[in-house]
This record gives sequence, C-alpha cells and structure tokens, in this order.
Amino acid sequence: MLLEIDGCEVRTEADLHILLARALDFGPYYGANLDALWDRLSRDVPVVWTDWQVSERNLGAGRFEKICCLLRAVEAEDRETGHEELFTFELR
Repeated sequence: MLLEIDGCEVRTEADLHILLARALDFGPYYGANLDALWDRLSRDVPVVWTDWQVSERNLGAGRFEKICCLLRAVEAEDRETGHEELFTFELR
C-alpha cells in the first residue's frame, strides 16, 4: 500500500492527522499528535507527500520540518533494524 499525501489538502496539522487516520484506519483511539503518529506507523507503508510546498506554507516551515523529521526518523529506525518491509518517506 502506498500512501500519497496531497499537500493541497494539508492546511493544518489536524488536517494531516485526519488524512492519515482515515487512510491507515487508525481507529477512534488515535491521539492525533506526532507521538501517536510514531506509535501507529507500520513498517510497510511507503509515504509520498506531493505538493509538499503547499503544506509547508500552510503549516509553517518549523512545524512542517518537525513532521518530516519524525517521518525520516521512522524510516531510519526501520533501516537500522533490518526489517524486510520498510516504512519509506518521500517528498515530491
């Protein structure tokens, strides 16, 4: 499964969490914050964020970078642990 985030749909961090929760079926107990996102990401979900520049403008560069840092950290941890199915993250 490839998850594509359309930057035009992400105006706030809440928008991002709603999109992810719906697409990945996180259920009603998802905390909708970066700690909860880390906990819920599965190793085999490739994430491609298109039109990310739109999201960066809407979220603000600092918040956008925090989100990207979290996604890159999940990717790095998967690589380091040698899992067969890896979480990947790409900005397009």
